[in-house]
Amino acid sequence: MASSDSAGSASNRRVLAASLVGTAVEFYDFYIYATAASLVFGSLFFPKSSESAQLMQSYATFALAFFARPVGAAFFGHFGDRIGRKSTLVASLMLMGGSTLLIAFLPTYAMVGWVAPALLCLLRFGQGFGLGGEWGGATLLAVENAPPGWRARFGMFPQLGAPVGFIAANGLFLILGLILSAEDFKAWGWRLPFLASAILVGLGLWVRLRIGETPAFQKVAAEDGTTHVPMAEVLKRHPGALLGGTFAVVACFAIFYLSTAFALGYGTTALGYSRETFLSVQLGAILFLAVGIIAAGYWADARNPRRVLMWGCVGTVAIGAVMGLMMGSGSLVLIWAWLAAALLTMGFVYGPLGAFLPSLFPPRVRYTGVSMAFNVGGILGGGLAPIAAQLLADRGGLAPVGAYLAAAATLSLIGLASLKPRYAD
Repeated sequence: MASSDSAGSASNRRVLAASLVGTAVEFYDFYIYATAASLVFGSLFFPKSSESAQLMQSYATFALAFFARPVGAAFFGHFGDRIGRKSTLVASLMLMGGSTLLIAFLPTYAMVGWVAPALLCLLRFGQGFGLGGEWGGATLLAVENAPPGWRARFGMFPQLGAPVGFIAANGLFLILGLILSAEDFKAWGWRLPFLASAILVGLGLWVRLRIGETPAFQKVAAEDGTTHVPMAEVLKRHPGALLGGTFAVVACFAIFYLSTAFALGYGTTALGYSRETFLSVQLGAILFLAVGIIAAGYWADARNPRRVLMWGCVGTVAIGAVMGLMMGSGSLVLIWAWLAAALLTMGFVYGPLGAFLPSLFPPRVRYTGVSMAFNVGGILGGGLAPIAAQLLADRGGLAPVGAYLAAAATLSLIGLASLKPRYAD
């Protein structure tokens, strides 16, 4: 096993910083949209109707990015496997950052009618398209630079971008809610987090431009081992890995977006909590996601990522079973406890994915394979989750939403049971 000195070398610190900062920026961009969709987009960008109908339309634009992500995964995966990880990651970050920034300048439905939601959908598609190439590339940047015995701990750094981005996004919305009136926040305050994304994107680009290409890709390129059409090779030679990997990631998306976007919308409408109160509760709970990711990374290197992911799925079933009792209890303490437990458990179905998914594909098509599995799984687990959960909650309360989460975890468990890692390089 490599020493901690080797793992902590200056070049590796730059690589890990690049993988973490970049995904933190991406998740900040992605989550400020999720937060705004839960809080204000329904009434700002859609015609007046029932509060639930406007929220559903807002969630529909939220889901659009998940359908854009596989398209982005195929596009950026192609170039990531053909010309390299670094330049592809820079391009994906610029696309998503630019789309997010432009949302700050959108007119509302009251100003331009249906042009407003059309433009919102276009930029939301751009966000998803950019993120489609982000996670896979950031993960490979970390894992393909990892010393022997450190793959899961290196692979957890891109995952840590999720809680970092969430804290930045949620914290900023909370501050704005405390210093602005509800009228000012709805009129213009919601635009500020989208404007602030420009600063974070600049930071991410600065970090990523200072790193080199990964050893695994350098070896493939030196041996002239790149493929002309990576997607075709993935579909022809690795369909089982692609399908199983897609199922394996469903649980992490479902648990994240049910405990963040859906919970925020439900908590501020059906449960009647103020925006600031519920954001504060979520902000405290998200720290447990970071704890879960780190614990899972160490456990996965000590055992193996697949085993940790499977145990995480079992835990997610249990979290789904108690969702109705705890979220619907009327106690803010129990609501926080459920959110904290859900996000802690997410660490175990999310953290080891960085080491597990790359082991299913050879380096020559790894960017494409990993990105497609992760982002198609995102449609199944995340893109439809807030919409499905809202429909289930409107008809039967929170218990059916918990059953939906348990079903997502079971699907991931089936996918993991069908797979075994094949590539260690």
